[in-house]
Amino acid sequence: MRGEEWLRRIAERVLAAARANDAEVVISAGEHALTRFAGSAIHQNVLEVGVEVRVRAAVGRRTGVAITDRLDDQSLQDVGRRAVESARFAPEDPDFLGLPAPQAVKRVSAHAPATAAYSPERRARDVNAICRQAIDRGLNASGAWSTGELERAVASSCGVWAYDARTSASLKTVMMGENSSGYAERTAVDATSIDLESAGREAIDRALRSRDPIHLDPGSYPVVLEPYAVGTMIDYLAYIGLGALPVQEGRSFMNGHFGERIVGENISLWDDGLDPSGVPMAFDWEGVPKKRVSFFDRGIARGVVYDSYTAGREGTESTGHALPAPNVYGPLPLNVFMAPGEADSAALLDGMHQGIWVTRFHYVNVVHPTKAILTGMTRDGTFLVERGEVTRPIHNLRFTQSVLEALANVEAIGRDPMLLQDELGGTSVPPLRLGQFQFTSATEF
Repeated sequence: MRGEEWLRRIAERVLAAARANDAEVVISAGEHALTRFAGSAIHQNVLEVGVEVRVRAAVGRRTGVAITDRLDDQSLQDVGRRAVESARFAPEDPDFLGLPAPQAVKRVSAHAPATAAYSPERRARDVNAICRQAIDRGLNASGAWSTGELERAVASSCGVWAYDARTSASLKTVMMGENSSGYAERTAVDATSIDLESAGREAIDRALRSRDPIHLDPGSYPVVLEPYAVGTMIDYLAYIGLGALPVQEGRSFMNGHFGERIVGENISLWDDGLDPSGVPMAFDWEGVPKKRVSFFDRGIARGVVYDSYTAGREGTESTGHALPAPNVYGPLPLNVFMAPGEADSAALLDGMHQGIWVTRFHYVNVVHPTKAILTGMTRDGTFLVERGEVTRPIHNLRFTQSVLEALANVEAIGRDPMLLQDELGGTSVPPLRLGQFQFTSATEF
């Protein structure tokens, strides 16, 4: 880790070269290590070390962006000048009101030295233990075990300075049999806090239990969704409608419904970049401190996240959810939490005469954003529930379902949330029992 002062010196050199009305520098420096395995053997070990300097310059109401991964004086001067030149040739944007003013940023603990020091030899031993479990049970293990460390700084000619350092660790594994599969995932700031062998056993157990699946006709069924499946639904929900841009463009399911109950009264959903139980992130890519934002409070639609651009359109304040510029997606929530309930596994199944237990979804796509309708497939462990017990594995099913309608039919919420890795942050969700879920077709696997 290079340290805060090292990044500050780079930022100062770039800002000196970016002669514009306003300029902003985002520096990301770190390393990401990955051990990938398939066929119950390691086949790739990768270590990527790098730095990115991203400059946004403003000339009046025009903005331009330039990026470099070189730190010599000439490259740092060039990237500043290129950002200014790009801005001068960009079209004017009447909604651009300038870069954010500086605000105090609260430091959060998101760096684990044990993760930063995690060696490839240790990852190899971890993966070997998982693969040995699979081989002993006649299964093939595949997946990836990654660790990383990132320093990030934002500086601007407006006086913004924000710095943080964080680590991350993520395991994803699939166990394959002749006609079955199982999945497990773990993510954490501290790699040593992850029980990797337990994750391997979880995936193995699903693969063994899902052997020789039977056919089940598609239709509407009550379901239990494990956190993996719930997390996918919530991530898509956040993407299509919990940011200010889709609301301003009239394509969010939140439009016209703020203050109304649009999901079940037992559903509360929010974003909080300062919560240490997630993947903490104190500020966004504009150096604006993260604010806690409530999306659903006991089912009532409350708010969405903003960056400085979308906030300026409405005369409100950024909630600290800007993405790296240039950004066509608008602000996005990256640290989403769903309130857990009190149900254990038995309570989630209690009273379910015939239903389906779903491990996770894949091949998910958006069908109708303003109705929050998704389509996709079940995968890696789909089971029939009969008289309150998980009985037999079934072939995977395709679903076409409104997430809002699904969340309006939640009958029970698990008491144990799981933290799942998102591309830039994390999502913490519990398992859910839904009164109905629409499956539209079956598969042969």
